[in-house]
Amino acid sequence: MRLILASASPRRRDLLGQIGVVPDAVDPADIDETPLKHETPAAYAARVAADKGALVAARHPGALILSGDTVVAVGRRILPKTESEQEARACLTLLSGRRHRVFSAITLIDGDGRARHRLSDNIVTFKRLEQAEIDAYIASDEWRGKAGGYAIQGRAAGLIRAIQGSHSAIMGLPLYETRALLKAAGYILD
Repeated sequence: MRLILASASPRRRDLLGQIGVVPDAVDPADIDETPLKHETPAAYAARVAADKGALVAARHPGALILSGDTVVAVGRRILPKTESEQEARACLTLLSGRRHRVFSAITLIDGDGRARHRLSDNIVTFKRLEQAEIDAYIASDEWRGKAGGYAIQGRAAGLIRAIQGSHSAIMGLPLYETRALLKAAGYILD
């Protein structure tokens, strides 16, 4: 059974490797990721993961397609995948000293076109950040392209007081849920 990962994220490939899964191919989905008006962060993450999976499934009939999306949210506000230093600084300032949610949605489409979905809801608490800490993190360049402007698997780990939920989900792929979906679809795991 061929497994196609609908993501260009090297992080997701690495995470799959932790559970002994190596995709047969990687085929990223290029979709419009603009949130819909009044869309909640959880619904947004689930929709984007499903849309990515559907797009890639059309290109690989009969294969298993795994897609995902990770969203950092403060209340109903969806934080961007930061592309500028100004965006990253604004996100870190907002997250400083407070809790926020990280929603990690996955979709697995089987060879018959049936889609299965899971959503991991996690809470991350940052310490109150000093300006020098924000400046140093910005200088590290780890924030680039990261939801909410940080990567928990990097230097930001030293700025996070607590997490509730799945560390792998906060990184970008909830491994427990992914493994369960793969097993349910008949994918052979060690």
